[in-house]
Amino acid sequence: MLDAFSEPTFRKVLGSKIDEVGVSKNIILDLSQIDFVDSSGLGALVQLAKQAQTAEGTLQIVTNARVTQTVKLVRLEKFLSLQKSVEDALENVK
Repeated sequence: MLDAFSEPTFRKVLGSKIDEVGVSKNIILDLSQIDFVDSSGLGALVQLAKQAQTAEGTLQIVTNARVTQTVKLVRLEKFLSLQKSVEDALENVK
């Protein structure tokens, strides 16, 4: 679950990884086992995607049908790089 309760920790941990010097800025985030994302979680994903772009990297998000549906509901599917599998995400990073 990526919601208002878990979002601050989620954003802090991933954000610090993006900011680390010498760490690849191409991040694959596997949310395929997540069953719920609320507006706070979507906001965190948008912020992290922007942070990765600023660092000249990408954020590839592996999703399932529920996460994809939520992202499409708010029309963020073109901004957030949604992938069906980790393998697809790896191909997009190359």
